Amino acid sequence: MNKIVALCCGVLFGIGLTVAQMVNPQKVLNFLDISGDWDPSLALVMAGALFIYVMGYLVWVKPKSKPLLDEQFFLPVKKTIDKSLVVGSIIFGIGWGVSGICPGPALANLSGGDLKILAFIGAMLVGMKCSPLLAQLTR
Repeated sequence: MNKIVALCCGVLFGIGLTVAQMVNPQKVLNFLDISGDWDPSLALVMAGALFIYVMGYLVWVKPKSKPLLDEQFFLPVKKTIDKSLVVGSIIFGIGWGVSGICPGPALANLSGGDLKILAFIGAMLVGMKCSPLLAQLTR
């Protein structure tokens, strides 16, 4: 049941990304270009998503002592901002700003067969394999 729910959530997320045009790198780059041809429409998409999340959290998650399909909630325990988090955030931000796409929309874009997206996914996989090395360097 968990896998079916996860699949349905992933498909719904992918549809939302596509409808909001967050899978379009040019749309994202225009959103990030605040000094040029700025397109604020993705801010509205993000605000709408945040509103829906907060309402869902307040109504379905917070009042419950355990999740619907598991025995406990798995919440992050680490609450400190350390060097690894800062370096990882910088790398992610540079990648997003250069390519105009991040991992979620890239995966949703796989069905289009665009070579640029495939190259991005390849680079992302290489980065994931290299992350333990980066973690050692930032200690």
